[in-house]
Amino acid sequence: MKKVRGKPFELGNKLGQGRPKGSRNKTKSPERALLDEYAPHVMRKCIALAMQGDPLALRLCMERMCPARRGASITMSLPPIRTAADVDKAGEKVTQAIRRGELTPTDGGAIMSILESRSRVIERVQWESRLEKLEETMGANEMLPGEK
Repeated sequence: MKKVRGKPFELGNKLGQGRPKGSRNKTKSPERALLDEYAPHVMRKCIALAMQGDPLALRLCMERMCPARRGASITMSLPPIRTAADVDKAGEKVTQAIRRGELTPTDGGAIMSILESRSRVIERVQWESRLEKLEETMGANEMLPGEK
């Protein structure tokens, strides 16, 4: 027996379309309002100081204009991976690239993690294939009483 807990919601949004995407909260903190008011002036001053050679201002401007890239793509030639042996070969190639300094340990770890996932997929596919063959064999060997 299912009990309904509380009053169910009515279907449909009767209060309009909701909050537009990208809109900010209506209430602003006093600090945020102050920052919004003076942001253009502060930014101009920071740029002026950077142009005069202030290293801190220059660094701040550069970090805002050209932020550090995260998740940069890695170009590496790996063999096609269809079997667990292929995963082993690819893993060895990644390890050698790290050893030679062609790949950072962090990037190498990311690639090895991907290879590990691929290995698990290959194992699962092979296991399912073997299970299906076994079930077919067992099904062919099991005869109903009276059949020969």
